[in-house]
Amino acid sequence: MMGLRQSLEACEKVLMTSATKDLVDVMKGPLFLMGGYAEPLDYGRTLQYEDERITFFKADHILGAAQVLVEDAEGERIVYTGDFRIDDTPILEANVLVIEATYGSPNCNRSFDVDIKDLLTSKVEQGLKHGPVYIFGYHGKLQEVMQILHTAGLKAPFIASEKVFQVSKACEKNGMRLGHLLLSEQTEAQELLEKQSPCVAFHHMNTRANMGLGSFRIYVSGWEFNCPTRETGDKECSVALSDHSDFEGLMEYVRRSKPKLVITENYRVSHAETLAKEIRNRLGISAVALPRR
Repeated sequence: MMGLRQSLEACEKVLMTSATKDLVDVMKGPLFLMGGYAEPLDYGRTLQYEDERITFFKADHILGAAQVLVEDAEGERIVYTGDFRIDDTPILEANVLVIEATYGSPNCNRSFDVDIKDLLTSKVEQGLKHGPVYIFGYHGKLQEVMQILHTAGLKAPFIASEKVFQVSKACEKNGMRLGHLLLSEQTEAQELLEKQSPCVAFHHMNTRANMGLGSFRIYVSGWEFNCPTRETGDKECSVALSDHSDFEGLMEYVRRSKPKLVITENYRVSHAETLAKEIRNRLGISAVALPRR
């Protein structure tokens, strides 16, 4: 997203899934993509561009996330994973593999073996016994939480702030099932919160300092490796719901992809050099980190 405007201005076309296009329209406004030529490319469809073939494959991350396979005339396969969880992400064989490195350190391994979805649902049900439950996370992950709770049969009403509500509607348009969702400005939603009735309020992580104070609050974060849930204060806890593979998941992808060269993505955190070193040492595969920006 941070470089999207420059890409729209500089590139002949920008490819994205239809779901991603809908989410960009929500986050940036429907006129944003008119600053260039954005072309939807759905999973499994191949675009021929000069002597290269470009194909998107699903990445288990947020809605619309995609892996990119580029094949040239000589049959070389370059794969960019983007962000992914290995659980439901197809492993693509590659000559050159460009892989995310968010949890690229051996210290970023989840040592627990529990069903996080069941744990999250249980925490929410526990909180609802005392009134509203506030859940804080980032766009995409919040909608995953809604789907988890809806699938689990949770009956409490869902309430969302305006941007979270708009993102949720885009997710529903693209097949997610999130249950009955109220906009926080609606009278019904305000009455539920004022009366301390059981309901689940979804808010962006950046608002956690001043929302739902005194109520039961849950943070969904992938930066939890030692325990699936952690008490962070009175009536507050974090739940280790991640949309990224941990270190072992990243290594497993590399192992099964069988590349000749791995390039670790070095934008978000400082683990790209560590991951490249571990790939060289443990798997004997040539690996380098992208230069830092």
